[in-house]
Amino acid sequence: MAVFELLLLNLRSFQVQEKKTIDAPRNISFAFWLSCLILFLLPGTPVGAQTYVQERCADKGDYASPSRYQDNLNRLLSRGDYAGDNKRPIYGFYNTTEGEDPDKVYGLFLCRRDVAADLCQSCIREAGTTLIERCPGQKEATIWYDECLVRYANRSFFSIMETEPIIFVANPEDRSAVINEDLAANVADLARNVTDLAISSKSLYASRNFKVSSSVTMHVLVQCTPDISKSACKSCLISAIKQFPTVLNLKRDGARILQPSCNLRYQMNTTNKISMESGSKGVKRNLWIAIVSSVIGLGLLVIIVGSCIFFKRKKRLKKEKEESQEVQLLQLRQEIGEEFSKENARGEKPMGSQELSLMRLDIIRTATGNFSNECKLGEGGFGSVYRGTLADGKEIAVKRLSRTSGQGLIELKNEVILIARLQHRNLVRLLGCCLEEEEKLLIYEYLPNKSLDIFLFDSIIGRYLNWKMRMNIACGVARGLLYLHEDSRLKIIHRDLKASNILLDGEMNPKISDFGMARIFSVNQDKANTNRVVGTYGYMAPEYAMQGLFSVKSDVFSFGVLLLEIVSGSKNNGFHLQEQGESLLTYAWKLWSEGRALELIDPLINESCDEAEVLKCIHVGLLCVQEDPADRPIMSLVVHILGGDTITLSQPSQPAFSVGRDAKKLGRTTQEASSVNGITLSVVAAR
Repeated sequence: MAVFELLLLNLRSFQVQEKKTIDAPRNISFAFWLSCLILFLLPGTPVGAQTYVQERCADKGDYASPSRYQDNLNRLLSRGDYAGDNKRPIYGFYNTTEGEDPDKVYGLFLCRRDVAADLCQSCIREAGTTLIERCPGQKEATIWYDECLVRYANRSFFSIMETEPIIFVANPEDRSAVINEDLAANVADLARNVTDLAISSKSLYASRNFKVSSSVTMHVLVQCTPDISKSACKSCLISAIKQFPTVLNLKRDGARILQPSCNLRYQMNTTNKISMESGSKGVKRNLWIAIVSSVIGLGLLVIIVGSCIFFKRKKRLKKEKEESQEVQLLQLRQEIGEEFSKENARGEKPMGSQELSLMRLDIIRTATGNFSNECKLGEGGFGSVYRGTLADGKEIAVKRLSRTSGQGLIELKNEVILIARLQHRNLVRLLGCCLEEEEKLLIYEYLPNKSLDIFLFDSIIGRYLNWKMRMNIACGVARGLLYLHEDSRLKIIHRDLKASNILLDGEMNPKISDFGMARIFSVNQDKANTNRVVGTYGYMAPEYAMQGLFSVKSDVFSFGVLLLEIVSGSKNNGFHLQEQGESLLTYAWKLWSEGRALELIDPLINESCDEAEVLKCIHVGLLCVQEDPADRPIMSLVVHILGGDTITLSQPSQPAFSVGRDAKKLGRTTQEASSVNGITLSVVAAR
């Protein structure tokens, strides 16, 4: 074992002790200095030491020296180090080409999956040099090392499973006493088990140890080149496994079966053998590089000291953060349970209120394929949303808050408790939450048509949102707000009403979502003040954006913006006349005051719209965005007007301000975290 590897093992062993003892910091410090002392005083195996196995020169044509093909080959082999880049999609694997036909060279470089990056690069460099020496002038050749494989040819072999040539390499030591008939019969089954593990991994690699006796262990390893399919990999390995009877009849300590697209090997290990070999190799290493270690030891010591201190501190900070979050999650879980227990004890649980469900993490992982990309519906500033299917076939949407999410534990608790208390056809239904390990998950009913902004602001799918649908959505959102403001047992201000927070079910019925920033008012309370302004510019009422004052009329302002967006199909924040100092609000008022209000209509719905209803919606929208909150209607009046009641309305005045222009003067920056799944969270903007 190399001294550098010994250093890592020492550190790991004491890190394990850190979790078990109170004196962990002193143990880590001792381990660190002991390991550094070993590194300085004792020599070790060079990083670039590799074990050559076999090569095969294809003998399918020669290239001249010098020639263009030779130049291309040299350049290709020099690029093999890319396989050792641990940032690559599949670490330890790289295939590429060099030059153009007829002198084009195809190259493949593969390292064993458990080989470190520096050793991988060193192996590939040595393998390329050796291959040129042993197969001079050959246009196609392959070489196998214990740590890596290098292959090149003048033809394309990428993604093609090849089993020829097949090479058997047996260890010299006789193991007749160990490999009996029963064991030989089971080796193929063990190899098939490891093959199944390999094809289930992205890297197409797997290895396992099997106990043969108290002193003997069998190590089985299989690997395919990751460019072939999983089915091709399995076929290649099965063809190799079929050769096991031939190999096992040799009664050897270990053997390999090498093929261009895959390789397989077994190795018998005994405790005594390992101990003897380790001692012998240790003496040879000490004699071989004692002088070199003395010269470079001090330099390595300085590097290792700095690295250990840095990573130790980083790990400690990370652990402290994780422990702090786990404590907070535990407290939050307890608070949520206590909140609902108190409510039930007081008999305050209303008919139809949802029962809070704390769902298990393993159930959610199963439902979402362990949060697989195939189940991901979208991603925003809060994290990601996944579609899931429970064991009973019920579909759910899982909002997975990221560790750096703008929605903290307070907002999470607020949303869970608040939505679970509410029940209305135009409010999104929260089915439960999950607070385990480091996960913060909210589980909602699954709404297949995602969010309103997806349809409203898209020039292609927006045409499917005709006027009747838009009117139904506007009325539904109005009824949902009325419920929050007046009809529920709580008086609730949403504070972040916008198109991306309106979800649509299978019949295009709207449901208001995202209650993380909502506030509860007492029965007699009309308004409140905050130093923490949250929400999305373009939907914020002016008194809230600039003074932190909010009330039910703040939500009315946001609804007015939304209503004008529904009519126009244009987004207030990105309005096309914004550079002229015009927002959607001021532009709509200008058209209204000049008697040209119908010009605001989205061209996509010109044929389907009812002009009288459109004028009524524009009128109501302009009243909702008045500068003075007292001039804005309450939601009960809005619901009656949109529902068809004949009520005389006052004339609107010019809206408060141009949101796009004045928002810049506020000196704040915000982001609208909108996602294709529609379950979103607005980023907090501090005053």
